[in-house]
Amino acid sequence: MEKKQFDQAVNVLQNPPFKGDHVGSLLRPERLKQARLQHQNGEITTEELRYVEDEEIIRVVEKQKEAGLQAVTDGEFRRSWWHFDFLEQLDGVEGYVPESGIQFHGTKTKARGIKITGKVGFSGHPMVQDYKFLHSIAGDHTAKMTIPSPNMLYFRGKLEYPPYEDQEVFFTDLTHAYKKAIKTFYDAGCRYLQLDDTSWSLFFSEDGRARIRENGQNPDELSRFCARCINESIADKPDDLTITMHICRGNYQSTWAASGGYDAVSEIIFGGLDVDGLFLEYDDDRSGGFEPLRFVNRSDLQIVLGLVTSKHGNLEDKTFIKKRIRQAAEHVDKNQLCLSPQCGFASTEEGNLLTEEEQWAKLRHVVNIADEVWNS
Repeated sequence: MEKKQFDQAVNVLQNPPFKGDHVGSLLRPERLKQARLQHQNGEITTEELRYVEDEEIIRVVEKQKEAGLQAVTDGEFRRSWWHFDFLEQLDGVEGYVPESGIQFHGTKTKARGIKITGKVGFSGHPMVQDYKFLHSIAGDHTAKMTIPSPNMLYFRGKLEYPPYEDQEVFFTDLTHAYKKAIKTFYDAGCRYLQLDDTSWSLFFSEDGRARIRENGQNPDELSRFCARCINESIADKPDDLTITMHICRGNYQSTWAASGGYDAVSEIIFGGLDVDGLFLEYDDDRSGGFEPLRFVNRSDLQIVLGLVTSKHGNLEDKTFIKKRIRQAAEHVDKNQLCLSPQCGFASTEEGNLLTEEEQWAKLRHVVNIADEVWNS
């Protein structure tokens, strides 16, 4: 067997997260953007939009396979936002238009928000069908589903349901809803589920922790609450379901919302979360160093190093990336490390400021480096 074939065979046999992996969202092609605009303007039907989405998802799944990825996603092509589209379809949650968008470095998103108006629950969700379609076209690759962490409803939901002023009442309903969601996706065939979470970035800097205090909360207590929320939500997951978490500092049109290393909550993140893997941003100085990885206390926890940026199209120097992996391996066993871009390429439908070809070059770069580091 030739080396390339052997490397691909090794990658296929691995469990997720894979040595060369990716966060999930991909740049929306122009045809899809136009179809969504036409649908918004009433020029095409929902069925006609879904037909375009299906065709573009089939195309983008094949492109992921060609890039050498074992995990394939639908690129979040049916979504406008990485989190709101999922959360507003939960029972007791509604979407609405606030006065302004979310502040990022030098820019703001368009105005969109969610509010909690009733008892939170999960009695079905349109994204289950979205996953089934992805599963049907994945072939011998692993279909990966991405959804926002339960913490995102706590941090982004405008509370208009008085019983949830009691945090423990909210905790119980939210975690039960996520348990149902996880079981439903599992029953639909999902074996690789990712929870995306920007809430942890509030704890990384003193500015973020000050904002928590200004809201009348204790940062240390709140971080423990966030960990409980994750752990309780996934407590009943089947053994053959891999659940990872992507911890993000914000990703909107190549900008960011938060800075700071993992230090302040490193013991909780690396030693107190029951997920199978952590996708971590490590593409620039805003992410801090690898020292917090010393708190990893499980040999089965996979650490996916986001050393390749999704914010611009310039390819990182391969030698430098390999050096960074060796530095991380001073704190965590090399076999527990993986490589990916630091975030998705389009957390919102606007996408980051790079071309589709640059996106695919980034993903091929990740796979090639991972093959050389772990399979050679």
